[in-house]
Amino acid sequence: MNKRSRMGRKEAVRLDPALRPVLWVAILASFVAFLDGAIINVALPAMTDDLGGGLALQQWVVDAYLLTLGALILIAGSLSDGFGRVRILRLGLVLFGLASLACALAPTGGVLIAARAVQGLGGALLVPSSLALIMSSYRDAAQGRAIGLWAGWTGTSAIAGPLLGGLLVDLLNWRWIFAINVLPIAVTLVILRRLEGQPSAQSRPLDVVGAVLAAVGLGGTVFALIEQQRLGWSHPGVVGSLAGGVVSFAVFLWWENRTAHPMMPLRLFRMRNFGIGNIATAFIYAALSLGMLVLVLFLQQVAGFSATQAGLATIPVAILMLLLSGTFGGLAGRFGPRIFMAVGPLVVGTGYLMMTAVRIPVDFWTQLLPGLLVCGLGLAITVAPLTSAILSAVGSGESGIGSAINNAVSRIAGLIAVAFAGVILGAVLDGDGFRRVLVVVAILAIAGGLVSAWGIRNRPAEAGSVNE
Repeated sequence: MNKRSRMGRKEAVRLDPALRPVLWVAILASFVAFLDGAIINVALPAMTDDLGGGLALQQWVVDAYLLTLGALILIAGSLSDGFGRVRILRLGLVLFGLASLACALAPTGGVLIAARAVQGLGGALLVPSSLALIMSSYRDAAQGRAIGLWAGWTGTSAIAGPLLGGLLVDLLNWRWIFAINVLPIAVTLVILRRLEGQPSAQSRPLDVVGAVLAAVGLGGTVFALIEQQRLGWSHPGVVGSLAGGVVSFAVFLWWENRTAHPMMPLRLFRMRNFGIGNIATAFIYAALSLGMLVLVLFLQQVAGFSATQAGLATIPVAILMLLLSGTFGGLAGRFGPRIFMAVGPLVVGTGYLMMTAVRIPVDFWTQLLPGLLVCGLGLAITVAPLTSAILSAVGSGESGIGSAINNAVSRIAGLIAVAFAGVILGAVLDGDGFRRVLVVVAILAIAGGLVSAWGIRNRPAEAGSVNE
């Protein structure tokens, strides 16, 4: 390759200043959705102290959000492609803000769970539209760099959320973790006005049947996994909801292959990097969701940490994500995603296995911090290349639904992993149960890396750049 070509590649990684509003809107819109999904963890003990409900309420507060987000994010991706990214982003921001206020004012656990479900609907409208904005505005290595910055900031919000949540719980009360969402939403709505000229695609029919089948399939399965702790596996409600969920999901796949306008086009999974990348996503995000939730609960309920101290424990992961995700996103744009998607999850799994050395009383600095640092490095290596590989496999005209499917896979994986927490832990969260969860989480992460090593392929241009 000649000197001019090399210079061109370096310049391509620099982002156009004129597109900064696009990047900021994409980051802030996703920031709100991801932050709320993580900030909740550290406040769960305070919520159950106030409202009652125990572990079942804690799981439902987490999963009500993930349930509607995972079930509806697919149809939201179709809305984004059909009615315009800016319009759908605005609707999602307003809906998310109103639901956040309802959560902050919830008088009972049931009202809180219902408001969290509405929040999930708002979040479903935000994430695919924000990523679709990046995919339609940036190209080549600049696209990888932009996705890396998006992944770094939004990933940091998801993992640093416990720190902010801990401070709010300890200094004020748990209700402020929802009320604070109004500020970033207002800022994003102001910046969004600068993107009014963004083109919108032709509207397409919505797959309402598919959305209903997906919601019933997920809802039935999650209800069974959570409520079996209270009712037992033999209870008719548990057996019936589990059977109904599995059947509904099977019918959903049949319907998506049959209907003319599916909300999850199964043909996309025939694209190798898209299909394999989503399998890897399921393993990796199941590990991340379950691992971070149980870590924060363990630190508060077993190790005796305050909410703020439990939140501070996740800061090393957040810093590594923020500092390194953009770098690894740019490298994946130059050298291809395969090596990063293979190595990163193995590093994450190693970090979780290192934390199995924890004993009571907990010494954070020697028993947990080294493993958390390794996890943070692994996530920084993984997230941006994973996102870039999956979205690069689909055309720009389907970037909305492509990002929606990938985010649905990640949220559904987290949803099911959290629902399984009680099965893995047993009746109580203690040191042995925590170590069992860490081993399961490590296996999930390592599986994601092995799947990527086997199945992900670099594009010809990327493969060529490695040998220069």
